[in-house]
Amino acid sequence: MSGQTPVRASGKGGAALLEPPSSGGEGIVPVLELAEVTKTYGSEPPVPALRGVSFAVQPGELVAIVGPSGSGKSTLLHLMGTLERPSSGRVSITALDVAEMSDRQLAAVRATRIGFVFQMFFLAEHASLLENVGDGLLYAGVPVLERRERAAEALTRVGLGDRLAARPTQLSGGERQRVAIARALVGRPAIVLADEPTGNLDSATGQAIMALIDELHEEGATIVVITHEHEIAARFPRQIILLDGRIVTDTGRLDDTETTAADGRESSR
Repeated sequence: MSGQTPVRASGKGGAALLEPPSSGGEGIVPVLELAEVTKTYGSEPPVPALRGVSFAVQPGELVAIVGPSGSGKSTLLHLMGTLERPSSGRVSITALDVAEMSDRQLAAVRATRIGFVFQMFFLAEHASLLENVGDGLLYAGVPVLERRERAAEALTRVGLGDRLAARPTQLSGGERQRVAIARALVGRPAIVLADEPTGNLDSATGQAIMALIDELHEEGATIVVITHEHEIAARFPRQIILLDGRIVTDTGRLDDTETTAADGRESSR
C-alpha cells in the first residue's frame, strides 16, 4: 500500500524485508483481502468453521461483520488478524500474503499494520494509561520517548489527554474501552479490528464508543468491527453478514460500481 512502512523481521538469515508487490498503477491496494478462505478444525470428524469466504476492505472503509454465535466470526477475526492461518485460500494484509510469511514476520505485521480492540480491554491494571498505550509500540521497536509522545497523542485523540497518569482501576468501562482504542491506534496501523467493542458496556456508553469509532473513521481510519448485534451493524456504511461459516450478505459487494473509502464515509453521515 502506498506510504506503508515495509515490515522488518529478524530471522536466521538476518533481517527479512517484506514489501507488498507493486500494484502496477491498477488502483488502490486493499488493506485486507480474503479470497476463497476456509478454516477447518480437527480431523475426526473435521469441523468447518469458514467455507469459501471472500471480501476486500479498502483504505478508509468502516465495515461491520455481523453474525450469531457459531457463525464463524471469531475464526474470521483470528484469520484477519494473522493470529491463525487459513486451511486454504488467501489472506493478504496490505498485499502481503500471510501464507508466505514466517511466524516472526507475521508478528511484525501484527505489531506495525494491525490494531486490535478487544471486548475485555486487556489493560495492565497497575500501569498508567500512558504506559498501557505506549506498550503497544514496544514490539515495533519504537524508542521510549517516542512511545510516550505517541501514547499521549493517541489518548488525547480519544478524549483522555488529561488522564495520562491515571490507572485503569480509576476509570469507567467506557473510559477503559477508549484506552484500548488508543492502544490500537498508537501504532498508526493500516487497519483496526474491533471485537465486540461495546459488549461489556451499558447501552449509553456503547453508543458513545460507537460515536468515537465514527469520528475516527471520519478522520480516515480503516476499521472493521465484529459484532453479533444487528442494531450496531445497521449504522455502518457496509455490513458483511456471516452465517454457518459463509458470507450471506455483503452490502459493499457491487457488480458495476467500485466502493471507495469516500463513498463509505459519505454514507455514514
